[in-house]
Amino acid sequence: MTDQPTPPPPPGGSYPPPPPPSGGPTPPPPGSAGRALPTEAYTPWFTRVLATVIDSIPAAIVYGIGWVVAAFTTSCTDSYGYKVCTTSGIGAAAMWLAYLVVLAYVIWNNGYRQGTTGSSIGKSVMKYKVVSETTGQPVGFGMSVVRQLAHILDSFCLVGYLFPLWDAKRQTFADKIMTTVCLPVE
Repeated sequence: MTDQPTPPPPPGGSYPPPPPPSGGPTPPPPGSAGRALPTEAYTPWFTRVLATVIDSIPAAIVYGIGWVVAAFTTSCTDSYGYKVCTTSGIGAAAMWLAYLVVLAYVIWNNGYRQGTTGSSIGKSVMKYKVVSETTGQPVGFGMSVVRQLAHILDSFCLVGYLFPLWDAKRQTFADKIMTTVCLPVE
């Protein structure tokens, strides 16, 4: 057996970096997902509002159907000069079913779907996603649900929801708490 000489290293002393993965934009390196970007690189406030409206439409339709069924199964009687209205068992069941369907939709859309892909239905339509500021990846189901619950803080005097209008990273209070940013998808 003969020993073969090892090939010399390429010019510059190191091998070139591997090509980026195909199938979409390359995520930013850890620690730089939302730190070095200009304000214009983050999703605008109005786009986020429209995504919220789009996300609310299916829930409003289901709730509306439950309300209509309950309204048409209500019976009213006069009792001692007062009008007393009661919803039938079918109407009450329709309202409870509507509440449960809306709750399941919200958990799926804002928890599972947004947590695993970064985008709810509305965010997909508006072409942006919610990602971790440090990793640039979706935050996962549990953290996405916690982020949605953190939006309760945004609702106090609406200041948290308006905060993206002047914040450098266009974050709400919930985004700051959860260290998430909203970035457009090409």
